[in-house]
Order: sequence, then structure tokens, then C-alpha cells
Amino acid sequence: MKNKILYLVFTFVTGFYFSQQNAVEINGWTNVNTFKCVNNAFRNSTSIYSFMGNELPNVVLKVDDFDCRNRMMTSDFRKTLNSDKYPNLTIKFLNFSKGNGNRFNAVVEVKMMNVVKKYNIEFSQYKNSLVGIKRLKFSDFNIVPPKKMGGMVYVKDELDLTFSLGIKD
Repeated sequence: MKNKILYLVFTFVTGFYFSQQNAVEINGWTNVNTFKCVNNAFRNSTSIYSFMGNELPNVVLKVDDFDCRNRMMTSDFRKTLNSDKYPNLTIKFLNFSKGNGNRFNAVVEVKMMNVVKKYNIEFSQYKNSLVGIKRLKFSDFNIVPPKKMGGMVYVKDELDLTFSLGIKD
């Protein structure tokens, strides 16, 4: 019951924050702090996505467009994802279906650093957007989380991928 209440609160807050816009955030944790990296180019796009028929979205994001609001953190993020060699992160919808109420279920393929993983993600509709969140791991993509200061500060393996897609009414 507690998890359902937390999910509803998260959905409402996230839905309000991401309402009527495109957005992709990667949220993570270190042993001393949290971080959030936002893809500003995607946030500023005016793209509207359709989930009707066979034409499901395929979102290609440039890793260098992510900003962690801290120059060193942004540089480390891009270096960790090897943006020089693998400049794009791709989110491709393979399947999409209506669930209960304003919820939808999707099978999404995430490609990062030439490693492809499929995830089941639940989306909620809020105004003119679909909002979803999925907990991933660096290790899912064969990435070793970065360490600083001889390992005294380290990034935890888990990440939350949160995204919102503007949709047609």
C-alpha cells in the first residue's frame, strides 16, 4: 500500500513537472549526494509523438546535450557514457498498449554505448504528455560507475530514467 501511495505522489509531481513538454532526465546517487542530468535540447524541442498504429516513437538523444548543472559532473557524465565514441542514447518504443485509467504499458528499447536493453515501462497520461520512469543500472550497459578521490566518492549503480513525451490530444 505504501508503494502505491508513493507511486501516485511521484506520478502527480512528475506529471505536473513534465506537463505538456518533452523531457528526459537521468537521476542518480553518489555516496554523498544526488545528481540530475537533463537533456536540454530535447526539453526545448516542440516534437509531438503519436502512439497510434505501427509508427511508435524512436527518440535519439545526443549525450553531449545532457547538462548536470555542474561543469565537472557534466564532464564526468559524458566521459562515463563515452560520448566521443557513442554520441547518442536511443529510446525506441517497440510496443504500446492502454492499461487501466490514464495508464499505458510499453516495451521500450534503450540503447546506450551500443548495448541494447528492453524494459517494460508504465506510463501515465498527464495533460498532453505521457510520463514514465524506469530504474536502470550502469551495469546493465556494461558501464562501471565512476569513482573520485581514490574511491572515497563513488556513483551508485542505479539510475532513474524519467521522461515525458508530448502527445496529440
